[in-house]
Amino acid sequence: MRVRQSLPALVGAVALALGMSTAATAAPSAAATPCGYYSSSSDSYYNHCTNDGSRVVIEVEVSGWNYEQCVGPGITWLGSKSKVSDAWYVGRTC
Repeated sequence: MRVRQSLPALVGAVALALGMSTAATAAPSAAATPCGYYSSSSDSYYNHCTNDGSRVVIEVEVSGWNYEQCVGPGITWLGSKSKVSDAWYVGRTC
């Protein structure tokens, strides 16, 4: 009888452990990444952290010149890290 009672707990624990290991290898979500500019080893991104759906203008710093870009909520790929070195909110919506 004890085996029957502990079997569901064991199955649940194994499923939970497998779910956690799968989640750890998945790509990071917008909530797991920093707000604003960040980069990986090869790419540059801007994460507009908002829950109101607003779109904002950012200035993107690129080798040789800067440009403005309108971004929505979440992560926006800006380009190769070798070309894009920074990005920031300029204070207005789009």
